[in-house]
Amino acid sequence: MQEKGTISIHTENIFPIIKKFLYSDNEIFLRELVSNAVDATQKIKRLSALGQYNGELGDLKIEVAFDEKAKTITISDRGLGMTAEEIKKYINQIAFSGATEFVEKFKEAKDANEIIGRFGLGFYSSFMVADSVEIQTLSYQEGAEPAHWVCDGSTQFEISEGTLAERGTEITLHINADSEEFLSKYKLQEILDKYCKFLPVPIKFGTKTEEEEDGVDEEGKTKYKSVEVDNIINDTNPIWTKAPADLKDQDYLDFYKQLYPFSEDPLFWIHLNVDYPFNLTGVLYFPKLKNDFELQRNKIKLFSRQVFITDEVKDIVPEFLMLLHGVIDSPDIPLNVSRSFLQADSNVKKINTYITKKVADKLADLFKNDRPAYEEKWSDIGLFVKYGVISDDKFYDKAKDFVLLTNTKKENYTLNEYKEKVAPEQTGKDGNVVYIYTNDPARQHAFIDSAEKKGYDILLMNTPIDNHFIGHIEHKLEKTSFKRVDADVADKLIKKDDAPEHVLTEEQSTKVKSIFEKAIAKPAYKIEVESLNPEELPVTITMDEFMRRMKEMAAMGGGMGFYGSMPDNYKVIINGNHKLISRIASEENEELQAQLSKQAFDLALLSQGLLTGAELTDFVKRSVSLI
Repeated sequence: MQEKGTISIHTENIFPIIKKFLYSDNEIFLRELVSNAVDATQKIKRLSALGQYNGELGDLKIEVAFDEKAKTITISDRGLGMTAEEIKKYINQIAFSGATEFVEKFKEAKDANEIIGRFGLGFYSSFMVADSVEIQTLSYQEGAEPAHWVCDGSTQFEISEGTLAERGTEITLHINADSEEFLSKYKLQEILDKYCKFLPVPIKFGTKTEEEEDGVDEEGKTKYKSVEVDNIINDTNPIWTKAPADLKDQDYLDFYKQLYPFSEDPLFWIHLNVDYPFNLTGVLYFPKLKNDFELQRNKIKLFSRQVFITDEVKDIVPEFLMLLHGVIDSPDIPLNVSRSFLQADSNVKKINTYITKKVADKLADLFKNDRPAYEEKWSDIGLFVKYGVISDDKFYDKAKDFVLLTNTKKENYTLNEYKEKVAPEQTGKDGNVVYIYTNDPARQHAFIDSAEKKGYDILLMNTPIDNHFIGHIEHKLEKTSFKRVDADVADKLIKKDDAPEHVLTEEQSTKVKSIFEKAIAKPAYKIEVESLNPEELPVTITMDEFMRRMKEMAAMGGGMGFYGSMPDNYKVIINGNHKLISRIASEENEELQAQLSKQAFDLALLSQGLLTGAELTDFVKRSVSLI
């Protein structure tokens, strides 16, 4: 018996909407159809387990095949199947979800989430790539007749008697001219690897037109027969579906290699498993980050019941945890997920908070249980932890006990430990403790040497986000400030009352300042004569800590446009107590006086890496002349 009808939908023509708006990437048609096949397969297994189906389950693998000549792609399963009436209900009435009725009927199963189906709109994604779609199906129900449904992408359909002899469903897509790229073994393999690699039902992928020789016919011509390659392309039981107690470290490392074949081994990992107040499983890995963290993003893969959804997980995972790798699987997140859904959904917010807590707890345990091992990993994970401290106050509340400060001697201290270490020597007359740091030990070596001679400890702050980290920590710690070691001469880094006396008279100081202003002749350099330790350099060039920090943040895109547009301003500090400055002040030969002052200034530039080009050439020539 043949029946024709109109698909019942809530709009004049839903197919252009499907093609243009609902699916931004047409390759997901295969994900949707294979996912439906998985659901149908899991449902028949469930019914069998509940005693609601007594027949033989048989081979439950799903098959994906294509025929390049016929221009078809076929997805077959041995699942529930459908009657003609169910086709009308679940396929023709797009707005109705068959899963609702199914779950209601078998809610005594307790784990209904695993059998929720997706028949409905997802099925119609096939019309993004197909001119027409056929369904051959036979229901598991006793006495059911096979049914055949066909639709050409309009709202018209046709149902007739089917030909399927065994329980299940076979969907055939007649690929349109614009989508023939999908009639390729490599293209389909790529999509299956992306979306279906960890589906819980075996997926067999072959082609219907792979042929091999099969003797000769009566006329002596070679005969061929079609051969399907039995190639199971998925791991039906990936590690995140298993209990941590059943897994060894090597299992986690092997899975990491499966996800990221060319990456170094991760540092450690967290196995996620929660069923209240939301469902979530997964494994998150801490990769070796170093300083190229921008290249490491979008490495967490989001799944829903082992079906890959996306690797753009920004709203599910806190921003700073985007540096992690691994997988998250939650049935509470729909396949066709939108950014607006992620931003508004309460489960997503709970997942976000839960992951932050799990990561913080893991790091706290590592620090507490094996601090030496934690410190060994700090060069890799420090960037990540600092990023978390900056961007998430709840994370900071936990991380303040295990975030480490590292000095130039490669010693590590917690925030409390470091304050206790440096407070005796590095507390100024205003009661503030000053943390001195370097971001380039080689370039700033002279400044570090001077500061260490005064008994100061120097922190190493050379990651891309340390500028932001420093500013954040200053706000969190009471009566504490950071100064880069070259922000001032060592005697002035921490304001105390023990400054040495000036050996120059006021008249000599004025004269020295005038000599240097004339020799340097650059308005960007502000000259000051200071009373410093005679052992310090005769001339030192510094940039104010606040101004330099603002300019660096502007350069990193920190919204400091005003500071970013300002020219560099340096302070030239003349050590009035140095023998060379006294000599310059008393030198009667003005030419030699100018040479010496320019030489002292160029030495200061050289120590900061600021002497280049013609000025460097002149300095070398002048050095030879003076020698």
